[in-house]
Amino acid sequence: MGRYTGPVCRLCRREGVKLFLKTLRCDSPKCALEKRGEQAPGMHTQKRRKTSDYGARLREKQKVKRYFGVYDKQFRRYMDLASRSKGNTGSTLMTLLERRPDNIVHRLGFAGSRRTARQLVVHGHICVNGRKVTVPSLLVRAGDTVSVKARPKSLRFVKQSLEAFSGRLPDFLAVDSAGDSPSGRVLRLPGETDWSLPVQTALIIEFLSR
Repeated sequence: MGRYTGPVCRLCRREGVKLFLKTLRCDSPKCALEKRGEQAPGMHTQKRRKTSDYGARLREKQKVKRYFGVYDKQFRRYMDLASRSKGNTGSTLMTLLERRPDNIVHRLGFAGSRRTARQLVVHGHICVNGRKVTVPSLLVRAGDTVSVKARPKSLRFVKQSLEAFSGRLPDFLAVDSAGDSPSGRVLRLPGETDWSLPVQTALIIEFLSR
């Protein structure tokens, strides 16, 4: 199955939480979730039954998958990697997702959404430790430097995003936008306090371990 190309506001309404899939609309009164509340999309939302235990676990998994913009196969690969690592599997899973370059670019303020950040990475506008990266699934490490390629087309778009950036920079990142080329540094690996999405990881682990 290919990437979802339909109206992204429908996904936010389905999960009942803002996934910030659009740059400006999510923070404006035009947000579909603000206008319609937590009403799920579709014609027969009032007739739907109470969500089952399976449905609650599925929705939690879908929420995280859509938030970070990964496929099911990629999500299960992260799950396998987290299950083989030491420590809490759910926390490790979220840490792996937060370490994706497109997520780091978005949280640094270089792009208004993760979808836009993914395009910057795929099109070769982003460098990690001075080397161009084009793979959004690459995992950054503590101490890595994420910078914008020093060419006018790349710099123009990122500087516009930084000017409009109104979010809070997470504690595990530091940004330097004073130079000719904006850059950021990963100070440490992200922890539970750095997650950008409230999530019950236990439900995801139970769903994927069935």
